[in-house]
Amino acid sequence: MSDNRSTRIDEYLPTQGLLYFDEQLKYVISKPKIMPLKSLTLEKLETLQNEAQDKLKQQEKLGVDF
Repeated sequence: MSDNRSTRIDEYLPTQGLLYFDEQLKYVISKPKIMPLKSLTLEKLETLQNEAQDKLKQQEKLGVDF
């Protein structure tokens, strides 16, 4: 058995019965994805709210009523 050149293994394919393959799943580790703390729509909404508050403050300084 130490000499691999002289050892030959014959293939055997069954003509009856079931032939199956047992697949072993392996974990694939990927890089972590950086998620934003705030979504783009939330940031846009906050900027709109800040702009509206700034306009309201400016109008209050000028003494304009609604």
